Amino acid sequence: MTPSTQNPPHAYFHEFQANCSVTHTRPDDPIVYPQQPGKSHDHTFMGNTTTDANSTTASLSAGGTTCKAPGDLSGYWMPTLYNGNQQILPVGPQVIYYKAGVTDYTSVRPFPKGLRFVVGSPTQSADDFRHHPGFVEGWECGDSFFNTEFPSTCPNRADVQLNIRFQAPSCWDGKYLDTPDHKSHMAYPIVKPGTNDNMCPADHPVALPMIEFKMAFPVNGDMSQVRLASGTGHSFHYDFFNAWDAPTLKALVDHCVVGGLQCDARGYDQTHPEAGAALDANYRLP
Repeated sequence: MTPSTQNPPHAYFHEFQANCSVTHTRPDDPIVYPQQPGKSHDHTFMGNTTTDANSTTASLSAGGTTCKAPGDLSGYWMPTLYNGNQQILPVGPQVIYYKAGVTDYTSVRPFPKGLRFVVGSPTQSADDFRHHPGFVEGWECGDSFFNTEFPSTCPNRADVQLNIRFQAPSCWDGKYLDTPDHKSHMAYPIVKPGTNDNMCPADHPVALPMIEFKMAFPVNGDMSQVRLASGTGHSFHYDFFNAWDAPTLKALVDHCVVGGLQCDARGYDQTHPEAGAALDANYRLP
């Protein structure tokens, strides 16, 4: 296939949320170090409750989930955050956006089952992190934004947390569910020459949802001892292993992304109630 260069009617939003809570921490990574428990730095896992070094598409599909939609059995993980030697884990459902990364939001297709990739790198430099195509606002707390490292202090108030937003590549080569570097099968959109439109590159022509992590860590005040299991703030990265129930994911992508809506985890847009929801009150396919 060839990448879409179409420019459909403007829609300010084309997204839905996967709201998933932390399940466990473990020094495992089934993408980078499969079948090698304890080989990785410590990770904080969200979504699938069974994710470990031995996870496969089949095992995840048979597992449970802390995501609001029971059909989202995917594994999401990132390096564990510490304050000194104390783990700081996000509390409650975290926001994982599924968005259109290309101008032609009507061309976005669901993830193929078993697709997996790594976003960013634990060995990237501070400059790599700051100029990464997935960089949105870096580390932020209070009125401090666009930080590549953790701020030395944050306002010591109950309403202040450490936050980060980071986007994943959303163009797939259409061939491989994984590659040796866990990245080459995916690419970020490019700008169509002579326009401001985003499109997939020719060698990665399939537009998939763009995942965006929006994580909140309950830590503030003196931040001098805050670190990631992978190192300093600029070593932030994350992993995704798709194990969605295929009809559920397709319903959400078609209704919210292709449909140009701003949806919650049910696939419901409060500003367009006439459009209905993709899922029922129990976050399942009706």
